[in-house]
Amino acid sequence: MGSLRNICVSLLLPALAAAEPPSAVVVSAGGGDYVRAIGGTVARLAADGFKVYVIQIANDEKNSVRLGPAETRLANDADAARAAQALGVTELFSLNHKSGELGQVSSNELRNQITVLIRTWKPQKLFFPDPYVHYTPEWDQFFTGRAAEETNYSNSGSFLYEFARAGLKGYGVPETYYYAVGRPYRPGEGGHNGARMERFDVTPLMARKRAAVAELRTANRAYAEQTRARLALASRPLGRLAELTEAAVADLAIAWVDELSAAVGARYGFAFAEEFNYHGAAPGEKRPLPPWIQERARPAR
Repeated sequence: MGSLRNICVSLLLPALAAAEPPSAVVVSAGGGDYVRAIGGTVARLAADGFKVYVIQIANDEKNSVRLGPAETRLANDADAARAAQALGVTELFSLNHKSGELGQVSSNELRNQITVLIRTWKPQKLFFPDPYVHYTPEWDQFFTGRAAEETNYSNSGSFLYEFARAGLKGYGVPETYYYAVGRPYRPGEGGHNGARMERFDVTPLMARKRAAVAELRTANRAYAEQTRARLALASRPLGRLAELTEAAVADLAIAWVDELSAAVGARYGFAFAEEFNYHGAAPGEKRPLPPWIQERARPAR
């Protein structure tokens, strides 16, 4: 009886492993960057059955008005958790590095921290800020993107043997997506080597993206107050920002995201879209091995 049970278990395990849902990892400098840039795509992945894991690198301790660093961090953490939940994110994991100071953190440390999580979750898709966009005003996004990209260069080999010894063996993500934060891509901009532009129609997901953006209350209020001050200095009408109600603050943040998504969508004939520099094979495509691999290849014995 025991041997029959063991046989049944051995037959069921491969089927159970095959039934494990696919996963995707999104790397983001702050808790709201990926929501504004690719929230529609994240919601789409979750709706399609993906487990979506978000790695937040920095702690958003400086993104507020009239709050101290600790209060700001806690408020933004709570906002980021609600926004992730609105998009269907499986887990939001914060590395809690100080915002605005990622240049002081070893890129090797950032890369290795991301590596551990990727080896744990083994995603089919990896999304991260594009470190090759021009004139980015936010250096945290550059350092985040660079570390995430370096992760995928080395993760599938024997690099970081101590992780493999602890049971986290190398893992290469099949598909990687670079995304721009805060604006559409300029022609020919971003990506690396063989990256090609891909876009997703997120029109059906905009309601979820807007709901997630509205949850970023602390950062949205800071943006609204800055916008209101700039309008006043320019002697421009304040409109709905004359009184910074919760609704007015959320409407401004949503209008900004709508404008960004619509600008990207106009390029591809969609009402709203998100775009990426993409590394990975097209459906049915078989890519030859690079020449630097072929020149040293030997027949398997």
